[in-house]
Amino acid sequence: MKLVFAGTPEVAVPALDALIASGRHEVAAVVTRPDAPAGRGRRLVASPVAERAEEAGIEVLKPVKPRDEDFLARLREIGPDACPVVAYGALLPRVALDVPAHGWVNLHFSLLPAWRGAAPVQHAVMAGDEITGASTFLIEEGLDSGPVYGTVTEEIRRTDTSGDLLTRLAFAGAGLLVATMDGIEDGTLKAVPQPADGITLAPKITVENAHVDWSAPALRVDRMVRGCTPAPGAWTVFRSERLKLIHATPVPERTDLAPGELSVGKNNVYVGTGSYAVELLWVQAQGKKPMRAADWARGVRIASGERLGA
Repeated sequence: MKLVFAGTPEVAVPALDALIASGRHEVAAVVTRPDAPAGRGRRLVASPVAERAEEAGIEVLKPVKPRDEDFLARLREIGPDACPVVAYGALLPRVALDVPAHGWVNLHFSLLPAWRGAAPVQHAVMAGDEITGASTFLIEEGLDSGPVYGTVTEEIRRTDTSGDLLTRLAFAGAGLLVATMDGIEDGTLKAVPQPADGITLAPKITVENAHVDWSAPALRVDRMVRGCTPAPGAWTVFRSERLKLIHATPVPERTDLAPGELSVGKNNVYVGTGSYAVELLWVQAQGKKPMRAADWARGVRIASGERLGA
């Protein structure tokens, strides 16, 4: 089939690569978000998908909005059979959805109807799910509600951050997306409506959502830190400044600390929760680079009885 691929961040690149390498389909163009300011200089930078497409000699379309007439005219001119989508980042209007004969097919990083929304992987980790996966579905105007073509499952490991899990899903999902395009082309794959039961939502996680509550049980704190890593980053407050929590681990044998209370050893930093303690392994103080928690603690000289979150 002739395809127009839509995607923006790094997590979408494995799927684009897989479609290019498939040899069965032609990626005629790529749709991505416009160049955005990045870095200290805030210069405009192309998205990872745009950079990969340009390397491959594929036409890149960067509409400010996917309802822009110039974009729609070019899309109709290309005449794609289908438009595979991975984390494009903009809502597609009906006028765009109607262009390809087989529609726009989204690769979503959850087992639908679970975790519909912008942050399915983060929410799965934070909720303590043991299994997640990826789904391909036909995009409708509702939120991730379209009929599903296929799924692939993935175990959530005990120490997975959302970044770890998303990386694995990006590559597993890339194969699923290619298989979905193959099945649509040869007519062996039909989309099945999602069940009405089991719907959960995964809205974008804001910085405020990532504020750690030390009165929560240790397992919930652990899931919060892992689910918010690398973005937006779990955080707490120490001496009126934010402290980012990069890596922590539960320590069931330490039950002697009050919520938020710090205990510092030669090479260990423990903090109390609503159940047992967690050990801080890596942190990032405001305006500083990431560092081992023990090095941070030595630098700030934590006094007896000091707490996080106060």
